[in-house]
Amino acid sequence: MKHSRSNIKHQRGAALYLAIVVMTVMLAMGLGLSSIFIGQIKTIKQMGNSVIALCAADTGIETVLLNRNNPANIPITVLSNGATYQVVVVSGGTGDCPAESNYCIKSIGNYLGTRRAVEIIY
Repeated sequence: MKHSRSNIKHQRGAALYLAIVVMTVMLAMGLGLSSIFIGQIKTIKQMGNSVIALCAADTGIETVLLNRNNPANIPITVLSNGATYQVVVVSGGTGDCPAESNYCIKSIGNYLGTRRAVEIIY
């Protein structure tokens, strides 16, 4: 079976058009997947910062509890890894601290812009 010359003339460039469409679809899929992966990588990095900030806040609570008979506010303290914590101590019956407790202690840890807080009542 022979193709006539007029039929071949109408099919010129069809393979080029198909190749461009397939490459465009593949490029769109690749860009979509890369944007998802980049977002996930940023989230995972922030989770690590969150853990360090929480540990810094816990360090602040433990520092105050070492002197629990006379707890005091601790200004912003920098740890060796660059994390910071600040502790606020409120006596029982003042502010948001219930009257039946002795103290309310709130420690805020900060690491690379990620802040986490721990609060205890005793």
